[in-house]
Amino acid sequence: MVKRIQVVVTGANGFVAKNLRKYLSQNNIDLISISRSDFKEYKNEFKIISKNYDEKIIINKIKNSDVLIHLVGLGKQSVNIDYEMINVEFTKHIVNLAKKAKIKKIIYNSGLGVSSKTSVGYFISKYKAEKIIINSGLNYTIFRPSYIVGKDDLFTKFLKKQIEIKTIEIPGSGNYSIQPISINDVVKIFLQSLDQIKFKNKIIDLVGPDYFTFEQYVKLFSKKTKTKIKKINLENAYYDAITNSKSDFGVDDLNILIGNFKGNYNKLQKITQMKFESVIELLKSGRLL
Repeated sequence: MVKRIQVVVTGANGFVAKNLRKYLSQNNIDLISISRSDFKEYKNEFKIISKNYDEKIIINKIKNSDVLIHLVGLGKQSVNIDYEMINVEFTKHIVNLAKKAKIKKIIYNSGLGVSSKTSVGYFISKYKAEKIIINSGLNYTIFRPSYIVGKDDLFTKFLKKQIEIKTIEIPGSGNYSIQPISINDVVKIFLQSLDQIKFKNKIIDLVGPDYFTFEQYVKLFSKKTKTKIKKINLENAYYDAITNSKSDFGVDDLNILIGNFKGNYNKLQKITQMKFESVIELLKSGRLL
């Protein structure tokens, strides 16, 4: 009898985690999912709720699992919670938990644009987290995702909110490019990466086949609605991001957009041998609305 794979998922309440847990459950993977707050359970799933991911509560429950998928991350910081605290120190805590629980493999979502040369605060924290994982001695797969899009991702929810008020604001020219990937493809890739040797100790860009401008994306997204597209001065957008913690775009959101980061889709396609969903077709269909 083939041993079933047991997977630990951190950040169980997040957009990627919810979709991934559902997909892994449908594919008969045993799950131990952890979150700070309550969440809906799927079949083959054991739920752990712990505000601080307390070692005493967690260790014995996750012992000897096969893989830990670390999906906790912070995309916008404040005076109360910052990148170093969540993306770096918390990753260190999760790696220590994995080692104490004798889990041999860790999968981590970093970010497209992360490199040793970056000066962006968010990317610096993700780069440090990658180094912690690489130096841990664990078998690792690090994904560097672009925008992961689906019904309830943060970007889609933001655009839907703007459509409700009949105006979508684009910071600056909107000519900077993005390379989004469908959540449906992401969950399939994660399933492959659980136990396939070709993913061992690899850093892989998690990007889709389509590369287009932010303005093109917004126009396609809102095509079937009567929504005005309004370009706002980039300097004003940065000022708002710097001075208003509730602004739609954070400073690093703007840095990432304007960075024009392009991932290696051909490498991803070669490793996975998958037929990828076109985000352009997804947008045209209106299925994200």
